[in-house]
Amino acid sequence: MNPADDLDEELFDDVTRPLLVGYIRRGLLSTEDEIAELETDMAVFARLEGYSMGYTYVEYSERTSAALEALVASIGNQENVAVVIPSPLHFLSTAGPLNLRQAFEQATGARVHLLAL
Repeated sequence: MNPADDLDEELFDDVTRPLLVGYIRRGLLSTEDEIAELETDMAVFARLEGYSMGYTYVEYSERTSAALEALVASIGNQENVAVVIPSPLHFLSTAGPLNLRQAFEQATGARVHLLAL
């Protein structure tokens, strides 16, 4: 049985669980279907790790960081929130080889998880 087959919608709105939000850079994927598949995988990961799955921020432009900025702003307003990314590549700076994970965790206090099922 696929863990996604019995996803309980209540897990997406369960305020007793810590919140997990996603971040995806669209430029690293081939199709829009991959985004939908990753969002399902993230929801399964959230359930398995004891989180309630929230919004997934998708960065559509390689030239700006609008989704990342929105993610940082939303985390700044919440407590007990974490982020899941599909791979370390999604948190590499578009300006160079800088890994944003450590800077992001220090700036927001939110833990960054790598998607692993």
